[in-house]
Amino acid sequence: MFLREFAARMLRYRRTWRGTVVLSVANPLLFLLAIGAGLGRLVDPASLNGIDYLEFFAPGMLAAAAMQNAFVESSFAVYSSLRRDRAYLVAAATPLEPRDILAGHLLFIAFRVASSALAFAVVMVAFGAVRSPWVVLTVPAALLTGMAFAAPLAAWTVTVGEFGRLNTVFRFVMMPMYLFAGTFFDLATLPEWLRPVAYVLPLWHGVDLCRTLSLGTATLGTSLVHVGYLVVLTAAGVVAALFTYRRHIHL
Repeated sequence: MFLREFAARMLRYRRTWRGTVVLSVANPLLFLLAIGAGLGRLVDPASLNGIDYLEFFAPGMLAAAAMQNAFVESSFAVYSSLRRDRAYLVAAATPLEPRDILAGHLLFIAFRVASSALAFAVVMVAFGAVRSPWVVLTVPAALLTGMAFAAPLAAWTVTVGEFGRLNTVFRFVMMPMYLFAGTFFDLATLPEWLRPVAYVLPLWHGVDLCRTLSLGTATLGTSLVHVGYLVVLTAAGVVAALFTYRRHIHL
């Protein structure tokens, strides 16, 4: 049944897919040009253990972009579906159960995150910002990163009654994580007391997983820790969302 919800969202997406595809390519292109290839020229590779800054920055930005895409789709889109265009309530008037609505929407979010991650990875390869063929695994790694945010956010957003609270979360939770999870700089440069905080951030696990895969420095043990952390967070979010969707989506 959940495929009906997914199909309905894909049908609506047909009206806007061209713009999102352009943005999926344009955004990484601009970031890699401005920060990776531009500002990155001022960074001494010796400070990154001989790694060019573009090679360091690009996979981190891939994970951060996955988080950002997941946030938009699981916060603003979820809020709109319940409070504004009421797409959730329309679906609830059909034989679909709240769990079907949740599963269909999460599947659509996964599609959006994966397609954007694939476009980003292609741009990375075109820029020569990769060192290893393991870069192909950065796409599922970015997808897992995105879903680790999407599921918990969807669980929370469906309970939110005021739109402004979404902006508050973006400003005071997502943006600090975006800036301090190792996307732009090596966490070794942070004060020692602050590093443990950064290491528990979900985005850091996604950033480090994508970066080590792209650079060819990934180890099985560390990668499993990252994957396990993100899987547990995703699963916890799904369980919470099953409860909140059942409680808040009804006619």
